[in-house]
Amino acid sequence: MHDIEPFYSWRHLYIAADDDRSPFFKRNYSEFEFTQAIYNYFIHPQWDEIGSSTLYIKILYANYDKGFVIIEMIGEWNDCLHNDIMYFKRNIIEPLIAGGIDKFILIGENVMNYFSSDDDDYYQEWFDEIEDGWIVAINFRDHVIDEFTDARIDYYIAFGGHFNSLDWRIYNPDHLYERINSLITKRLSM
Repeated sequence: MHDIEPFYSWRHLYIAADDDRSPFFKRNYSEFEFTQAIYNYFIHPQWDEIGSSTLYIKILYANYDKGFVIIEMIGEWNDCLHNDIMYFKRNIIEPLIAGGIDKFILIGENVMNYFSSDDDDYYQEWFDEIEDGWIVAINFRDHVIDEFTDARIDYYIAFGGHFNSLDWRIYNPDHLYERINSLITKRLSM
């Protein structure tokens, strides 16, 4: 896992450590010192911790004028044992909402598992706070999508179908947003 880097081709457009509205503003990164691990497997030092021992993220791009953010994720999303949604919601999502973000694109190719809890309060709270916005999960693994479905979080997060086969790396961030916004608009109008 230590060689899985967050997507870096948009760094000339956005760096979370340089964004004063980002939860990672002024964060310093090491290119060589591996200090973070998921279940004793070191991960690349460019990933950001959210307070969870199993889930890390990278804010790849934020556009406050259009109100969207693109977040790449790695690890295990475990609400059952580690309450990862609480850490994600409180430490990352809330500051972004306060900065004007109401549309969230979550990239999950490197999320290996999802374990739900019996409580969906944080998902509902997040969904309620963004009113006219949306949350879309793209390219999560099929078994993770099945776990999302079993947990019934599809009321709060759009996933599967076109969202699960999107070649997002071919887009620049604004075009990816436009593509997803178009898909979500079509889905909501059905």
